[in-house]
Amino acid sequence: MHGTIEQGETPVQASLRELREETGLIPEKFYNLSRTEAFYQHRTGELALIPVFVAFVAASASVLLSAEHDRAEWLNPRDAAARFSWPRERRALDDILSIVGGGDAGLLEDVLRVS
Repeated sequence: MHGTIEQGETPVQASLRELREETGLIPEKFYNLSRTEAFYQHRTGELALIPVFVAFVAASASVLLSAEHDRAEWLNPRDAAARFSWPRERRALDDILSIVGGGDAGLLEDVLRVS
C-alpha cells in the first residue's frame, strides 16, 4: 500500500488513515520499523523519504476495498515478495519478518510499537 501525507499529518497518522481508507482495516498492533527508503521523483525533482510501518490485523478481519482497488489477497511472505516491483520492497519485507515476524518486536517492542 502506498499513499501520501496530507498537510498537518504525521507519517504515522497518514499511514493509519491510508490503511483505513484503502482497506477498511484497523490494526491491532502497529509498528514503526525504524526504516526509511528514499525515492527520487525525477519529474518533480523531489526526493521522497518513505517510512516503513507494519500493521497486524485480526485474523478474522475482512478487507473493504476503496474505489482505488479492484481486489485484495492475503499472501504468504514468499508469494508477496514475488509480486513486488522494487527490490527495496523485498528488503523491507525481510526486515519485517526479522524484526516482527514472530508477532511482536521482542526486545524492541517498547521502541518500535506505535499502538
